[in-house]
Amino acid sequence: MVDIDHQVAYWRDGAREEWQVAEELLERGRIRHALFFTHLAVEKALKARVCRQTNDLAPRTHNLVRLAEVAGLHPGTERLRVLTRLNDFCQAGRYPETPGPTLTAEQARQHVADASEVFQWLMNE
Repeated sequence: MVDIDHQVAYWRDGAREEWQVAEELLERGRIRHALFFTHLAVEKALKARVCRQTNDLAPRTHNLVRLAEVAGLHPGTERLRVLTRLNDFCQAGRYPETPGPTLTAEQARQHVADASEVFQWLMNE
């Protein structure tokens, strides 16, 4: 039997830690890595929501839009745009054949700011 409370705590604790790492990396100018960890933090926050909603383990996927669907969330147009955009940074951080977008530090800060709103929404519900 799956201990859902343990699963939720695991994913939420990881989400907070990954978010902190993302912020530290962004401060150091490590744009690609900061965006990868931003995606990872949101992914873990979503997986906590999936576990709570389904009373089961989260699926082994990195697709934030799919995780939001499985969690039964209705993120709205702007949050859906952010989740879709963050998916690009996951692939770029994992697979060399998917280089991802090249961003300035300012553009990266804007993406993290947009993701911050989504992250807070996920962690506070």
